[in-house]
Amino acid sequence: MPILTSKNLGIIEGNPVATFVIDSAHRVVSWNKACEILTGIPASEMLGTCDQWRAFYPGKRPVMADLLLDGLIKEDVCYFYQEKFRSSPLIPGACEAEDFFPNFGSEGRWLFFTAAPIHDTEGHVIGAIETLQDFTERRKAEAALKEREALLAQILQNTTVATVVIDTAHQITHWNRACENLTGMQAENVIFSRTAWSPPNVDAMPFLSDLMLDGKIESDFHRFFSGELRKSPLIDGAFEIETFRETDQGDGQWLYLTAAPLTSVQGDVIGAIETMQDITERRKVEESLRQSEVRYRELSVTDSLTKLYNSRHFKAMLDYEMDRAQRYRRPLTLLIADVDNFKAINDTYGHAEGDRVLIALSDVIKECLRSTDTSYRYGGEEFAVLMPEVPAQNGMELAERIRSQLCETPITMPNGETIHATISIGVTHYHPGDNAKSLFSRADGGMYEAKRHGKNCAVMVEPSIGP
Repeated sequence: MPILTSKNLGIIEGNPVATFVIDSAHRVVSWNKACEILTGIPASEMLGTCDQWRAFYPGKRPVMADLLLDGLIKEDVCYFYQEKFRSSPLIPGACEAEDFFPNFGSEGRWLFFTAAPIHDTEGHVIGAIETLQDFTERRKAEAALKEREALLAQILQNTTVATVVIDTAHQITHWNRACENLTGMQAENVIFSRTAWSPPNVDAMPFLSDLMLDGKIESDFHRFFSGELRKSPLIDGAFEIETFRETDQGDGQWLYLTAAPLTSVQGDVIGAIETMQDITERRKVEESLRQSEVRYRELSVTDSLTKLYNSRHFKAMLDYEMDRAQRYRRPLTLLIADVDNFKAINDTYGHAEGDRVLIALSDVIKECLRSTDTSYRYGGEEFAVLMPEVPAQNGMELAERIRSQLCETPITMPNGETIHATISIGVTHYHPGDNAKSLFSRADGGMYEAKRHGKNCAVMVEPSIGP
């Protein structure tokens, strides 16, 4: 019977994978350089001994190669490796496992190890070989990825806006609690199931995101949705629409829908995300306001110069949106803007030319707003924007868009001179306990802070919380 020795196992020494070999008496006959580096134990301390356990465990116990030589007694395998042990899919009679070794280094290491029997020419087992690979960094990366995925899932689940995610096969992969409350359909009935929400016929009602994934959103949306489709001013490639849908009870609800593509790191579209907000109450209020305009024509809500809403309407809508934000615990962001150096413009060019600046600013504001936002001229050169259902950070993005676009808009004076006006903007958001005065004062204070910072900028003011 051949005898295993370090001499006839010399090829193992050059193996870059940590490897050791034991003979039929469980003595170490090979302990290669990679194994020395991984374990920190030189081969001279291991060869000829049965102390292979010492590299991995604080007390004496068999390693996987030992168990393999002893015939892999099920009770022993279960005792030492529990569910970590499995048969190798690559080598008959071999086995493998993954385990954490706390005694490796300062923080311990994760190892993937395999053991296989060594046979002589007659098929007798004369030893066993075990390889070890350190995959600690991969484990850390996997753990970090799982943590990020869990955090994203929690954010999606806990957001107060009804949100649905579909993949490229148009199957629903995420359906948050707000979506359940809005539609009355539970996530377990729709996740990974298209037929639960869209019968397989051409007249079925798709999501806005379905049309976007198919590249048909701008051509086919009118077949399924009422209202005007708009490209989102906040997210590239996204769309939004306000539409009316009838319910089974014969009434209906107004929904504000947004759809945006989801892309991989390589830029490939891998799905779409859609949000749904019930704006029925807001539409009812708007309808009521329109009827009020008929009854009270003398109380016009429009500023005659800029065609934006005036201060009277601003006060009414500020009260309404704050009441709605408080009642339904919805986000609300307020922007206050003031034209920089407006007195100097009037003094230099005259009041009529100053009006040109106000009109230019109002046009920029109207171009930048979503259909659900409202803008107002509530003072001489002072403007306000109400953004329901929008957190303050998105409000800062809008403020920056308005500011930069105004800077780039040439305003031609009667004498042919071209000027570029700038504005200072304050941004804040509603916090429980706010009233109209505190919310306005905070945004107004942000505007003056922007003035103190050199003008032509936007400043966000967070509400103070607690005593």
